[in-house]
Amino acid sequence: MQLSSPRLRAALLAAASLTLVAAVLPPPKPLGIGDRLFPELGNPGYDVLSYDLSFTYKDNKSPLDAVTVIDARATAQLERVNLDFTHGKVASAEVNGEPAGFESVGEDLVLTPRRAVADGGPLRITVRHTSDPRGRRDGGWVPTEDGLAMANQADAAHRVFPCNDHPADKAVFTFRITAPAGLTAVANGLQVAPARRTGPSTTWTYRTRHPMATELAQVSVGRSAVVHGTGPHGLPLRDVVPAADRQRLDPWLKKTAGHIEWMEERVGRYPFENYGVLIAQATTGFELETQTLSLFESSLFSGDGYPEWYVESVMVHELAHQWFGDSVTPRTWSDLWLNEGHATWYEALYADGLGKYSLERRMREAYQRSDQWRAAGGPPAAPKAAAPGEKIGLFRPVVYDGSALILYALRQEIGARAFDRIERRWVAQYRDGIAGTADFVRLASQEAGRDLGAFLEPWLYGAKTPPMPGHPEWSAPAAAAGKAAPGRAAPGKAAQGKTAPGKAAQGKTAQGKAAPGKAAPGKSVPGGKRV
Repeated sequence: MQLSSPRLRAALLAAASLTLVAAVLPPPKPLGIGDRLFPELGNPGYDVLSYDLSFTYKDNKSPLDAVTVIDARATAQLERVNLDFTHGKVASAEVNGEPAGFESVGEDLVLTPRRAVADGGPLRITVRHTSDPRGRRDGGWVPTEDGLAMANQADAAHRVFPCNDHPADKAVFTFRITAPAGLTAVANGLQVAPARRTGPSTTWTYRTRHPMATELAQVSVGRSAVVHGTGPHGLPLRDVVPAADRQRLDPWLKKTAGHIEWMEERVGRYPFENYGVLIAQATTGFELETQTLSLFESSLFSGDGYPEWYVESVMVHELAHQWFGDSVTPRTWSDLWLNEGHATWYEALYADGLGKYSLERRMREAYQRSDQWRAAGGPPAAPKAAAPGEKIGLFRPVVYDGSALILYALRQEIGARAFDRIERRWVAQYRDGIAGTADFVRLASQEAGRDLGAFLEPWLYGAKTPPMPGHPEWSAPAAAAGKAAPGRAAPGKAAQGKTAPGKAAQGKTAQGKAAPGKAAPGKSVPGGKRV
């Protein structure tokens, strides 16, 4: 057969070349960076610098057409390049501008470039694929009443787009979202170009100014109103709410500027380019600190059962995460206590300031339950792995109030002034970076002027809760655990915080697992919530 097209001949030669390369390599296999809790997340051999994600949305039941472009730097010579990606169909892949072979192995997409990528050299990956929102109950796309949103924590970003899905590899993001007329698309960061109308569709472009972990990516499409405002120091505020509910939700949106001022008084300047809340018409069972645009269920603001002080404290929790977890990102998933313990600490401190639920009372009640939480979930800095297929189970009470208890103990031990210095220095020194438990212990010791390792070790890693400094009456949490605190149900009945009228403050999913948020009506679990 004679080939009549030079382009066709080139394509066939390229395919033959890739086949020969693949033939001399061992079979592809899924890789990871060895995280204790998620051993196959992340991939060795490269450092991602940026993601450029393009999504074309049709409706919330159809796969989105997508293109993912990754710019990275190789940290080793790479005969193959592993990406985390599943639940989408790949049409083509390129490495450094040349076609690459591709194969799905486990939850990895394994690319075989035509030539090896040199150690230290540039690595540009382009993958054309679909991103499927259907049937997802393990994170990623979240269908809403009028579109989609994202909830990628802890390990679900790679169910949306190919990536190096571990918080230790942060990168800047660009989002290009195309949707039918009448819908509005938003994403993390700032809108960097006017919305562009092409026929029946509109394309929006957003970009982050600061690096971000994949689990914090956010894209929302729906019939939304985008409400702009100004926060402290001229900070742009941007809230995204269902258009039909804008007027009703406006009093809640106006609280954000004050919340930011409150946090800045305690830890310093807000670390990102803008902030706002994304209120989605969806039942998720959680709220989520997606960077610059925190995700909330609309039911939290419905006025049906949740006191205003409680809703505000949850809003502060997600805001606090912008410093603790988003700007300063955990080195490993075992360092999750640094995220959730700090966000819970400021949530509790805010409620204390409102005079609704004192910090000391909340910490005393957490202390009474602490041994139970440690037995069920492991110590705060070495949590037990979640059951297979139930990664949300990592978000247990021990990483919320059980971890805030460590911060309370530290403040009791070294005093409020030294503690406040630690908090400010922590978010300043590791801004836009990653940090872990050992980093926190070292920094705390420096600010306290003495080695705190021996003091913090049992709080972080002990099977039992140590004595609380300054509170000898708290010395036996196991003995106290069977008694209900004043105004609270006994363990196993009350949720963390104060039970809102008619609802628990946090609770279970429909499957009976600890929910990442608040309870369904009439259900509750002991300890913290996932927010």
